[in-house]
Amino acid sequence: MALISSDIENVRAFELPGGVWEHGKCVPAPRVVLVSWHSSHDDKLHQVYVDGQFAGATLDTQQRQMVVHVPSSFETAVRIQVFAVTSEQAHIDFSGMIEPSISQTGRVRISILRQQNLPLGATAQVYSDHGTGQIDYDAPLNSSPIFVWPAWQDKAGFGLSMFGVSDFGYDATAAIGFGKGSFGHGEFGVDADIFEWTSAPLEAAAYKFGIKIFDRSGNASSSAETRQVTVTPAARPAESVAVSSFDKQVNQLVLNVE
Repeated sequence: MALISSDIENVRAFELPGGVWEHGKCVPAPRVVLVSWHSSHDDKLHQVYVDGQFAGATLDTQQRQMVVHVPSSFETAVRIQVFAVTSEQAHIDFSGMIEPSISQTGRVRISILRQQNLPLGATAQVYSDHGTGQIDYDAPLNSSPIFVWPAWQDKAGFGLSMFGVSDFGYDATAAIGFGKGSFGHGEFGVDADIFEWTSAPLEAAAYKFGIKIFDRSGNASSSAETRQVTVTPAARPAESVAVSSFDKQVNQLVLNVE
């Protein structure tokens, strides 16, 4: 049992004031909000995640609010989620289990498995079909090459690590351990981790992406293509919202958006 999302309702975030003027208007505290919620899990603690990142856990089973920091986000809304967990798991970061919502911001995140068979000095390039269905391999999206091994110590191989200490012919002292990387994708006993690339904001369309791995001489050593990804940019926030009218008979509120 890990994250429990059922029976948690009315998750709300309130901006906290950093001060109050004489006329009653407040100065908001930058990037700090009070998150409150209703939950029927009276025997469990709760965790709060901000944009998929672990923000904190409650201290007792009755706590239903928490102050968290949020990022500066001027283009899209900040996503805040609350989950119930057992007390033994309260301080475990389960962010890897949360489905990312980056595609709703007009960006795409591509994850690439950093396998040990990728050559030392290798770089990756990302390409797109720009919504046409045909990937353009002449113009990479990334402005500079993505280094597969930014730190040479992370690459395992004979003579690359502590020579004479690790396994003969493999020299895997520096390799990531079993279960510490992308579990189930790497080699048994060694495993592998993942490196990611995030695109710039894209227009609304269905995209396909291609990834090529090049060795240090510039020769393509492997390649792959993604499935079609639908990108839906988030709506830009309104500059000003004002109440136009309110009908008590039908409980209808009309807002004027500028």
